[in-house]
Amino acid sequence: MGLGYVGCVSSACLASLGHKVLGVDRDQYKVSTINQQRSPFYEPGLEELIQQNVAAGRLRAGSLDAQAIADADVVLLCVGTPSQANGNIDLSQLRRVCAEIAELMQPRDRPLVVTVRSTVFPGTCESLQETIFASHANVAVASNPEFLREGTAVKDFLEPSLLVVGGTTEAAAQLVAGLYDSLPIEGAVVSLRTAEMIKYACNAFHAVKIGFANEIGSLASELGVDPMQVMETMCRDVKLNISPAYMKPGFAFGGSCLPKDLRALTFRASRLDVKLPMLESVLPANDEHLRRSIRDIFALPGKRIGIFGLAFKEDTDDLRESPVITIVEHLLGKGRETRIFDPHIRLDEIYGSNLSFVVSALPHIGRLMERSLSDLLAGVNAIVIAQKPTAETAAAIRNSGLPVLDLTKLSLKPARPQAAN
Repeated sequence: MGLGYVGCVSSACLASLGHKVLGVDRDQYKVSTINQQRSPFYEPGLEELIQQNVAAGRLRAGSLDAQAIADADVVLLCVGTPSQANGNIDLSQLRRVCAEIAELMQPRDRPLVVTVRSTVFPGTCESLQETIFASHANVAVASNPEFLREGTAVKDFLEPSLLVVGGTTEAAAQLVAGLYDSLPIEGAVVSLRTAEMIKYACNAFHAVKIGFANEIGSLASELGVDPMQVMETMCRDVKLNISPAYMKPGFAFGGSCLPKDLRALTFRASRLDVKLPMLESVLPANDEHLRRSIRDIFALPGKRIGIFGLAFKEDTDDLRESPVITIVEHLLGKGRETRIFDPHIRLDEIYGSNLSFVVSALPHIGRLMERSLSDLLAGVNAIVIAQKPTAETAAAIRNSGLPVLDLTKLSLKPARPQAAN
């Protein structure tokens, strides 16, 4: 459904994999052009695929009618979801097409999987299932986001870097994933909302990378440094820079390097009249994430809060700019009794700037520290995990029976209802 860039490329490529495909669009020019074995727009390699598969009888374009729905096992929705004036997406085309499908549905014994390839916000597919298709027991809704770039769309489809499917049922998700079995990739079958969210996460990350490279490049250029050499050298590090490192949602960052270097970078840029809005927003974003953690801690039951971990991360005794110290300051300021245990912190062994920082922030830190995990667990009403524990420590905390808030990984919260569109 929809023969724009995504729909037309998906139709031709799926046909090339051996599937029998009907492409549907209200634009009769697109329909007639495909049936004449031509592409309605320029995309490298697309017209050749259309020619081959129309000639082979695997691909045709036409209209949506009861017979088309009766013949289908999967319907892929590739219609537009344009931006509204307020930034929200317009789902009117998507909902209209789904309503047309529902009206054309005839009694059938086998399932029909209505699959959304359009970019939609999490909860959209559930909404379609619960409203438009609520009375159709044999219809399941799935999400199969596309990752196609104009100019390389055919290559991106046939040599994918990511394949994601989620469904209202496991069977629906597996059926859609099976469409791509002959491609050189293992599909990620995930929850329905996860599939919808991944597309936004990927596009946001791509935009962040471009913005980051441009801001670093602009500052480097002003400083007489070759911007390309900086970024090309940076990309050689595939352990930390171009890698899964730091890509796990969890606690706020701290320590002696990241905050200090971000402040220095943005300060120097300001002296050169170079605006770096993305880099300037990183520390405020980190502060806001810390505030979210503090709000979650205050929602814990009881007056006595135990904190596992005081250093800015595990396996160190570095307390400089540790976000945990900010948390402790807030707890004490609001009258919460706070106890802390960190297996690597020995106050009598800390010195220099490390000691100066913690004493300045928490002058009575010695009164808050426990000597062992068992002492911590014995005297509190709830536990906050502020750094990654060992398996043994995690088990002890779990077995304590205390309410636990683990800041090192974001927990799943109840989904908010999908707004009507």
